[in-house]
Amino acid sequence: MIICSRFPEASRTHSTVPGAWRGEPVTSPIPTAPTPSLIAAPPPSTTEDLRLALRAATLYYLDGMTQAEVATRLGVSRPTAGRLVARARAQGLVRIEVQAPAHLRDALRSDEERALEEKFGLLEAVVVADSVDATGSIDDHNSFAGVGRAAASLLVRRIREGDTLGFTWGPETVAVAQGLPSGAATCASVVQLDGAVSAINYQTGTEYVLGRCAEQLQANTVRLPVPLYADASTVVSMRGDSVISKALEAGRTAEMMMFGTGAVSTSTTLFEGSFIDTDMLSVLTGLGAVGEVGGRFYRLDGTEVGGPLDERAMSVPLDDIRACGGSILVTGGVAKHQAALGALHGGLAKMLVCDIECARWLLDQ
Repeated sequence: MIICSRFPEASRTHSTVPGAWRGEPVTSPIPTAPTPSLIAAPPPSTTEDLRLALRAATLYYLDGMTQAEVATRLGVSRPTAGRLVARARAQGLVRIEVQAPAHLRDALRSDEERALEEKFGLLEAVVVADSVDATGSIDDHNSFAGVGRAAASLLVRRIREGDTLGFTWGPETVAVAQGLPSGAATCASVVQLDGAVSAINYQTGTEYVLGRCAEQLQANTVRLPVPLYADASTVVSMRGDSVISKALEAGRTAEMMMFGTGAVSTSTTLFEGSFIDTDMLSVLTGLGAVGEVGGRFYRLDGTEVGGPLDERAMSVPLDDIRACGGSILVTGGVAKHQAALGALHGGLAKMLVCDIECARWLLDQ
Protein backbone atom coordinates (compact mmCIF):
# COMPACT_ATOMS: atom_id res chain seq x y z
CA MET A 1 0.00 0.00 0.00
CA ILE A 2 1.23 3.48 -0.84
CA ILE A 3 0.65 6.15 1.81
CA CYS A 4 0.94 9.75 0.67
CA SER A 5 1.12 12.33 3.46
CA ARG A 6 1.64 16.07 3.35
CA PHE A 7 2.58 16.48 7.04
CA PRO A 8 3.53 13.25 8.82
CA GLU A 9 3.49 14.73 12.33
CA ALA A 10 -0.31 14.77 12.67
CA SER A 11 -3.02 12.17 12.34
CA ARG A 12 -6.06 13.83 10.75
CA THR A 13 -7.02 12.15 7.50
CA HIS A 14 -9.10 13.31 4.57
CA SER A 15 -9.56 11.44 1.31
CA THR A 16 -9.18 13.23 -1.98
CA VAL A 17 -9.32 12.51 -5.68
CA PRO A 18 -6.10 11.16 -7.19
CA GLY A 19 -4.00 13.98 -8.53
CA ALA A 20 -6.26 16.68 -7.09
CA TRP A 21 -3.64 17.95 -4.65
CA ARG A 22 -1.35 18.61 -7.57
CA GLY A 23 -4.11 20.26 -9.59
CA GLU A 24 -3.99 17.48 -12.22
CA PRO A 25 -7.29 15.83 -13.20
CA VAL A 26 -7.54 12.08 -13.50
CA THR A 27 -8.47 11.21 -17.04
CA SER A 28 -10.93 8.44 -16.27
CA PRO A 29 -13.54 7.72 -13.57
CA ILE A 30 -12.86 5.33 -10.70
CA PRO A 31 -14.00 1.82 -11.70
CA THR A 32 -17.12 0.52 -10.02
CA ALA A 33 -16.30 -3.15 -10.50
CA PRO A 34 -16.09 -5.29 -7.34
CA THR A 35 -12.73 -5.12 -5.59
CA PRO A 36 -10.77 -8.36 -6.08
CA SER A 37 -9.22 -9.98 -3.03
CA LEU A 38 -5.60 -9.04 -2.46
CA ILE A 39 -5.10 -12.05 -0.18
CA ALA A 40 -6.15 -14.97 -2.34
CA ALA A 41 -3.96 -15.59 -5.37
CA PRO A 42 -5.72 -13.95 -8.33
CA PRO A 43 -5.50 -15.16 -11.91
CA PRO A 44 -2.30 -14.16 -13.74
CA SER A 45 -4.00 -11.43 -15.75
CA THR A 46 -5.45 -9.81 -12.61
CA THR A 47 -2.07 -10.00 -10.87
CA GLU A 48 -0.43 -8.24 -13.78
CA ASP A 49 -3.12 -5.58 -13.83
CA LEU A 50 -2.63 -4.88 -10.14
CA ARG A 51 1.13 -4.87 -10.49
CA LEU A 52 0.87 -2.28 -13.26
CA ALA A 53 -1.60 -0.20 -11.26
CA LEU A 54 0.70 -0.32 -8.23
CA ARG A 55 3.66 0.70 -10.35
CA ALA A 56 1.72 3.58 -11.89
CA ALA A 57 0.61 4.80 -8.47
CA THR A 58 4.16 4.63 -7.14
CA LEU A 59 5.46 6.74 -10.00
CA TYR A 60 2.56 9.20 -9.72
CA TYR A 61 2.29 9.70 -5.95
CA LEU A 62 5.75 8.92 -4.60
CA ASP A 63 7.97 9.96 -7.51
CA GLY A 64 5.81 12.98 -8.39
CA MET A 65 5.48 12.17 -12.09
CA THR A 66 2.64 13.52 -14.20
CA GLN A 67 0.27 11.09 -15.87
CA ALA A 68 2.01 11.78 -19.19
CA GLU A 69 5.37 10.86 -17.65
CA VAL A 70 3.87 7.72 -16.09
CA ALA A 71 2.53 6.73 -19.50
CA THR A 72 5.95 7.17 -21.08
CA ARG A 73 7.69 5.21 -18.34
CA LEU A 74 5.26 2.28 -18.55
CA GLY A 75 4.83 2.33 -22.31
CA VAL A 76 1.08 2.92 -22.22
CA SER A 77 -1.20 5.73 -23.41
CA ARG A 78 -1.94 8.71 -21.17
CA PRO A 79 -5.61 7.70 -20.70
CA THR A 80 -4.44 4.23 -19.67
CA ALA A 81 -2.03 5.75 -17.17
CA GLY A 82 -4.91 7.74 -15.70
CA ARG A 83 -7.04 4.62 -15.42
CA LEU A 84 -4.22 2.73 -13.72
CA VAL A 85 -3.77 5.47 -11.12
CA ALA A 86 -7.53 5.60 -10.54
CA ARG A 87 -7.69 1.81 -10.22
CA ALA A 88 -4.92 1.78 -7.64
CA ARG A 89 -6.92 4.24 -5.57
CA ALA A 90 -10.16 2.27 -6.01
CA GLN A 91 -8.52 -1.05 -5.12
CA GLY A 92 -7.23 0.31 -1.81
CA LEU A 93 -3.57 0.33 -2.89
CA VAL A 94 -3.28 4.05 -2.07
CA ARG A 95 -4.22 5.96 1.04
CA ILE A 96 -3.89 9.74 0.87
CA GLU A 97 -3.55 11.78 4.05
CA VAL A 98 -3.71 15.56 4.34
CA GLN A 99 -2.42 16.51 7.78
CA ALA A 100 -1.72 19.70 9.70
CA PRO A 101 1.61 19.97 11.50
CA ALA A 102 1.23 19.02 15.16
CA HIS A 103 2.54 22.37 16.42
CA LEU A 104 -0.01 24.29 14.33
CA ARG A 105 -3.17 22.29 15.08
CA ASP A 106 -4.60 25.02 17.28
CA ALA A 107 -3.98 27.70 14.65
CA LEU A 108 -5.09 25.74 11.58
CA ARG A 109 -8.76 24.82 11.87
CA SER A 110 -9.14 22.87 8.64
CA ASP A 111 -11.56 20.33 10.12
CA GLU A 112 -13.98 23.02 11.26
CA GLU A 113 -13.62 24.90 7.98
CA ARG A 114 -14.40 21.81 5.94
CA ALA A 115 -17.38 20.95 8.16
CA LEU A 116 -18.81 24.48 7.84
CA GLU A 117 -18.45 24.39 4.07
CA GLU A 118 -20.29 21.08 3.87
CA LYS A 119 -23.03 22.00 6.35
CA PHE A 120 -23.92 25.39 4.87
CA GLY A 121 -22.92 24.88 1.24
CA LEU A 122 -20.17 27.50 1.41
CA LEU A 123 -17.57 28.15 -1.24
CA GLU A 124 -14.98 28.70 1.50
CA ALA A 125 -14.87 29.03 5.27
CA VAL A 126 -12.00 30.51 7.29
CA VAL A 127 -11.87 29.92 11.04
CA VAL A 128 -9.65 32.06 13.27
CA ALA A 129 -8.29 30.53 16.47
CA ASP A 130 -8.73 33.74 18.48
CA SER A 131 -12.05 34.42 20.20
CA VAL A 132 -13.70 37.77 19.46
CA ASP A 133 -15.21 37.93 22.95
CA ALA A 134 -11.80 37.49 24.56
CA THR A 135 -10.42 40.67 22.98
CA GLY A 136 -12.99 43.33 23.87
CA SER A 137 -16.40 44.82 23.20
CA ILE A 138 -18.49 43.39 20.38
CA ASP A 139 -18.96 46.86 18.82
CA ASP A 140 -15.22 47.63 18.82
CA HIS A 141 -13.41 47.00 15.56
CA ASN A 142 -10.28 46.04 17.51
CA SER A 143 -12.15 42.99 18.82
CA PHE A 144 -12.38 41.76 15.22
CA ALA A 145 -8.71 42.34 14.38
CA GLY A 146 -7.85 38.66 13.91
CA VAL A 147 -11.03 37.91 11.98
CA GLY A 148 -10.49 41.07 9.93
CA ARG A 149 -6.98 40.08 8.89
CA ALA A 150 -8.20 36.64 7.83
CA ALA A 151 -11.06 38.17 5.84
CA ALA A 152 -8.66 40.65 4.20
CA SER A 153 -6.43 37.77 3.06
CA LEU A 154 -9.46 35.98 1.63
CA LEU A 155 -10.63 39.14 -0.09
CA VAL A 156 -7.34 39.95 -1.84
CA ARG A 157 -7.10 36.35 -3.02
CA ARG A 158 -10.59 36.36 -4.50
CA ILE A 159 -11.12 39.87 -5.86
CA ARG A 160 -10.30 40.72 -9.47
CA GLU A 161 -9.15 43.90 -11.17
CA GLY A 162 -12.49 44.74 -12.76
CA ASP A 163 -14.64 43.92 -9.73
CA THR A 164 -16.73 46.23 -7.59
CA LEU A 165 -16.50 45.62 -3.84
CA GLY A 166 -19.57 46.45 -1.77
CA PHE A 167 -19.66 46.65 2.02
CA THR A 168 -22.02 47.33 4.91
CA TRP A 169 -20.70 49.48 7.72
CA GLY A 170 -19.80 48.05 11.12
CA PRO A 171 -16.82 47.00 13.25
CA GLU A 172 -16.25 43.85 11.17
CA THR A 173 -15.70 45.69 7.89
CA VAL A 174 -13.56 48.33 9.59
CA ALA A 175 -11.33 45.48 10.80
CA VAL A 176 -11.17 44.03 7.28
CA ALA A 177 -10.16 47.41 5.86
CA GLN A 178 -7.45 47.73 8.51
CA GLY A 179 -6.12 44.30 7.58
CA LEU A 180 -5.81 44.98 3.85
CA PRO A 181 -2.19 44.88 2.68
CA SER A 182 -0.94 47.44 0.19
CA GLY A 183 -0.55 46.43 -3.43
CA ALA A 184 -1.70 42.83 -2.95
CA ALA A 185 -4.78 43.23 -5.18
CA THR A 186 -6.71 45.82 -7.15
CA CYS A 187 -10.35 46.34 -8.04
CA ALA A 188 -12.41 48.86 -9.99
CA SER A 189 -14.48 50.48 -7.23
CA VAL A 190 -15.64 50.29 -3.63
CA VAL A 191 -19.28 51.09 -2.83
CA GLN A 192 -21.50 51.46 0.24
CA LEU A 193 -24.33 48.95 0.45
CA ASP A 194 -26.25 50.86 3.13
CA GLY A 195 -26.80 54.45 4.21
CA ALA A 196 -24.86 55.69 7.22
CA VAL A 197 -26.01 59.23 7.96
CA SER A 198 -27.18 59.49 11.58
CA ALA A 199 -29.01 62.19 13.53
CA ILE A 200 -26.30 62.10 16.22
CA ASN A 201 -22.53 62.27 16.12
CA TYR A 202 -22.00 58.53 15.70
CA GLN A 203 -19.00 57.10 13.88
CA THR A 204 -20.05 54.24 11.64
CA GLY A 205 -16.60 53.81 10.09
CA THR A 206 -18.01 54.19 6.58
CA GLU A 207 -15.58 56.89 5.46
CA TYR A 208 -12.64 54.94 6.84
CA VAL A 209 -13.64 51.74 5.01
CA LEU A 210 -14.20 53.65 1.77
CA GLY A 211 -10.91 55.50 1.97
CA ARG A 212 -8.79 52.61 3.20
CA CYS A 213 -10.15 50.08 0.69
CA ALA A 214 -9.82 52.58 -2.17
CA GLU A 215 -6.21 53.27 -1.24
CA GLN A 216 -5.13 49.68 -0.69
CA LEU A 217 -7.03 48.29 -3.69
CA GLN A 218 -6.35 51.30 -5.96
CA ALA A 219 -10.08 51.66 -6.54
CA ASN A 220 -12.63 54.42 -7.06
CA THR A 221 -15.14 55.17 -4.30
CA VAL A 222 -18.92 55.23 -4.69
CA ARG A 223 -20.69 56.87 -1.76
CA LEU A 224 -24.30 56.40 -0.72
CA PRO A 225 -24.90 59.81 0.98
CA VAL A 226 -28.18 58.96 2.69
CA PRO A 227 -29.46 57.87 6.12
CA LEU A 228 -29.99 54.20 6.79
CA TYR A 229 -33.69 54.79 7.48
CA ALA A 230 -36.08 57.50 6.31
CA ASP A 231 -39.82 57.99 5.88
CA ALA A 232 -41.24 55.73 3.19
CA SER A 233 -42.14 58.68 0.94
CA THR A 234 -38.65 60.14 1.35
CA VAL A 235 -37.11 56.78 0.42
CA VAL A 236 -39.09 56.78 -2.82
CA SER A 237 -37.83 60.27 -3.64
CA MET A 238 -34.22 59.44 -2.81
CA ARG A 239 -34.28 56.31 -4.91
CA GLY A 240 -35.36 58.47 -7.84
CA ASP A 241 -32.32 60.72 -7.48
CA SER A 242 -29.75 60.10 -10.22
CA VAL A 243 -26.71 60.04 -7.94
CA ILE A 244 -28.32 57.85 -5.27
CA SER A 245 -29.87 55.45 -7.77
CA LYS A 246 -26.49 54.94 -9.47
CA ALA A 247 -24.85 54.20 -6.12
CA LEU A 248 -27.55 51.70 -5.21
CA GLU A 249 -27.26 50.01 -8.59
CA ALA A 250 -23.48 49.77 -8.24
CA GLY A 251 -23.99 48.08 -4.88
CA ARG A 252 -26.68 45.72 -6.11
CA THR A 253 -24.48 44.44 -8.95
CA ALA A 254 -21.16 44.31 -7.05
CA GLU A 255 -19.13 41.19 -7.80
CA MET A 256 -17.93 40.98 -4.19
CA MET A 257 -19.60 42.05 -0.94
CA MET A 258 -18.34 41.97 2.63
CA PHE A 259 -20.64 42.40 5.59
CA GLY A 260 -21.12 41.72 9.27
CA THR A 261 -24.33 40.92 11.09
CA GLY A 262 -26.16 42.83 13.80
CA ALA A 263 -28.08 41.22 16.64
CA VAL A 264 -31.51 42.37 17.79
CA SER A 265 -30.51 43.99 21.08
CA THR A 266 -29.53 47.26 22.72
CA SER A 267 -25.83 46.38 22.37
CA THR A 268 -25.79 46.73 18.60
CA THR A 269 -24.45 49.56 16.46
CA LEU A 270 -27.95 50.30 15.14
CA PHE A 271 -29.22 50.99 18.65
CA GLU A 272 -26.14 52.86 19.80
CA GLY A 273 -26.24 55.01 16.68
CA SER A 274 -29.93 55.88 17.32
CA PHE A 275 -31.03 54.23 14.08
CA ILE A 276 -33.59 52.21 16.06
CA ASP A 277 -35.05 52.50 19.58
CA THR A 278 -36.40 50.14 22.23
CA ASP A 279 -39.93 50.26 20.81
CA MET A 280 -38.68 49.13 17.42
CA LEU A 281 -36.59 46.41 19.03
CA SER A 282 -39.73 45.10 20.71
CA VAL A 283 -41.58 45.04 17.38
CA LEU A 284 -38.70 43.24 15.66
CA THR A 285 -38.40 40.70 18.46
CA GLY A 286 -42.12 40.02 18.21
CA LEU A 287 -41.70 39.33 14.51
CA GLY A 288 -39.01 36.73 15.24
CA ALA A 289 -36.01 38.76 14.07
CA VAL A 290 -32.58 37.51 15.19
CA GLY A 291 -30.26 39.57 13.01
CA GLU A 292 -29.80 42.16 10.32
CA VAL A 293 -27.54 42.95 7.40
CA GLY A 294 -27.56 46.49 6.08
CA GLY A 295 -30.48 47.35 8.35
CA ARG A 296 -32.69 44.60 6.90
CA PHE A 297 -33.85 42.02 9.43
CA TYR A 298 -34.35 38.26 9.16
CA ARG A 299 -35.38 35.28 11.30
CA LEU A 300 -33.32 32.31 12.46
CA ASP A 301 -34.41 30.26 9.44
CA GLY A 302 -33.17 33.01 7.14
CA THR A 303 -36.58 34.32 6.05
CA GLU A 304 -36.93 38.09 5.90
CA VAL A 305 -38.96 39.81 8.58
CA GLY A 306 -40.20 42.71 6.47
CA GLY A 307 -42.08 44.81 8.99
CA PRO A 308 -42.14 48.58 9.44
CA LEU A 309 -38.44 49.15 8.69
CA ASP A 310 -38.28 47.37 5.35
CA GLU A 311 -39.85 50.12 3.25
CA ARG A 312 -37.84 52.72 5.13
CA ALA A 313 -34.42 51.15 4.53
CA MET A 314 -31.91 52.81 2.25
CA SER A 315 -29.76 49.80 1.53
CA VAL A 316 -29.24 47.02 -0.96
CA PRO A 317 -31.99 44.36 -0.59
CA LEU A 318 -31.03 41.01 0.92
CA ASP A 319 -31.95 39.29 -2.35
CA ASP A 320 -29.09 41.12 -4.06
CA ILE A 321 -26.62 40.06 -1.38
CA ARG A 322 -27.94 36.51 -1.72
CA ALA A 323 -27.38 36.63 -5.48
CA CYS A 324 -23.78 37.84 -5.18
CA GLY A 325 -21.31 35.08 -5.98
CA GLY A 326 -18.57 36.70 -3.89
CA SER A 327 -20.37 37.55 -0.64
CA ILE A 328 -18.27 37.28 2.53
CA LEU A 329 -19.81 37.15 6.01
CA VAL A 330 -17.36 38.35 8.66
CA THR A 331 -18.55 37.59 12.20
CA GLY A 332 -17.77 36.39 15.69
CA GLY A 333 -18.80 36.84 19.30
CA VAL A 334 -21.55 35.08 21.24
CA ALA A 335 -23.95 38.02 20.84
CA LYS A 336 -23.95 37.52 17.07
CA HIS A 337 -24.14 33.72 16.88
CA GLN A 338 -27.86 33.57 16.09
CA ALA A 339 -27.56 36.42 13.60
CA ALA A 340 -24.77 34.53 11.83
CA LEU A 341 -26.81 31.32 11.73
CA GLY A 342 -29.83 33.13 10.29
CA ALA A 343 -27.65 34.73 7.61
CA LEU A 344 -26.23 31.34 6.64
CA HIS A 345 -29.68 29.72 6.61
CA GLY A 346 -30.83 32.56 4.37
CA GLY A 347 -28.03 31.93 1.87
CA LEU A 348 -26.62 35.43 2.26
CA ALA A 349 -22.99 34.30 2.38
CA LYS A 350 -20.96 32.31 -0.13
CA MET A 351 -17.92 32.62 2.15
CA LEU A 352 -17.59 32.82 5.92
CA VAL A 353 -14.85 34.17 8.19
CA CYS A 354 -15.44 33.69 11.91
CA ASP A 355 -13.75 32.92 15.21
CA ILE A 356 -13.42 29.40 16.60
CA GLU A 357 -16.20 29.82 19.16
CA CYS A 358 -18.67 30.88 16.48
CA ALA A 359 -17.59 27.97 14.25
CA ARG A 360 -18.15 25.43 17.01
CA TRP A 361 -21.53 26.92 17.89
CA LEU A 362 -22.68 26.88 14.28
CA LEU A 363 -21.63 23.27 13.85
CA ASP A 364 -23.49 22.25 17.02
CA GLN A 365 -26.82 23.61 15.78
